[in-house]
Amino acid sequence: MKLDILAFGAHPDDVELGCAATLAKEISLGKKVGIIDLTRGELGTRGSADLRDIEAQKAKDILGITVRENLRFADGFFTNDKAHQIEIIKMIRKYQPNIVLCNAVDDRHIDHPKGSQLVSDACFLSGLQKIATEENGKLQQHWRPAQVYHYIQWKNVEPDFVVDVSGFMQQKIDSVMAYSSQFFDPKSKEPETPITSKNFIESIEYRAKDLGRLVGVEYAEGFVSERYVGVKNLSELF
Repeated sequence: MKLDILAFGAHPDDVELGCAATLAKEISLGKKVGIIDLTRGELGTRGSADLRDIEAQKAKDILGITVRENLRFADGFFTNDKAHQIEIIKMIRKYQPNIVLCNAVDDRHIDHPKGSQLVSDACFLSGLQKIATEENGKLQQHWRPAQVYHYIQWKNVEPDFVVDVSGFMQQKIDSVMAYSSQFFDPKSKEPETPITSKNFIESIEYRAKDLGRLVGVEYAEGFVSERYVGVKNLSELF
């Protein structure tokens, strides 16, 4: 199954927090989108890995994602080495995305920049013919995505470009809140974390509003590009 966009996240909910509105917009335009979670988020303070599996499926359905897989790397302890790169290469070659989205280049959680570089490296290596991988006993074709972009997470990383996501923010918020064990719940008796405050949930919207303000739209999501962003003509810019 070929996908137009494949989004990677170190943990379930990373993709939703970073770029769910963009994905929802692309899906509304007829694009096929997949999500690959690197870990099950088993080290999360609240909930459990089994519960996160259920929440991830719910978020997938809210966004209309075509396929979602979990590579079950060790939360907090996966590394950017050959073994992990090969597993990601297999996913890239399996779905042959034109665009890959991945974690923030710099962030509070150590898995985010680590996952960012891991996926970026795998995207390059996936295009090398002499790296052999198999799926169901069959040799996979080499494939390198045309573009690799990094979404923004905890830190206010300066974006290289923003996407107008006006009209898709509620779908994003709904997909984030599908992870009900992880975020603001005044009735919860579990320990507080940096992402369980009401302020954190509100920040999802006010960041998108602020990025939108800067380009003259209601809401926007920002991305970092690994190379210059080109346009065919000036009229494509807004």
